[in-house]
Amino acid sequence: MKIFECISVLRALGEENRLRLVKLLLAQPMGVNELAEASDQSQYNVSKHLRTLREAGLVEVAKEGQKRLYSVSRELHTHLKRNRNTLDLGCCTFDFEEASKVS
Repeated sequence: MKIFECISVLRALGEENRLRLVKLLLAQPMGVNELAEASDQSQYNVSKHLRTLREAGLVEVAKEGQKRLYSVSRELHTHLKRNRNTLDLGCCTFDFEEASKVS
């Protein structure tokens, strides 16, 4: 059984800004404002990218008061931990090794 659907993940991670957001979220959960600042994007664009990442099952959101914190999904976190920080879709792989070293 595949956890991640190849087409959805490729669509999500095939865009450089979304890949950068996932790498930032691997370091720590963040809000939209923090992600916008860290990635040098508008809040609007970050929100749109996060929606695509959520739909692909790569990111999840938790409410903390009025703030929403985004983090890498449990499934992705577990998969990366088991596979040496590599997301293997069968057709291609994404290496998140350098993202895991971010403090």
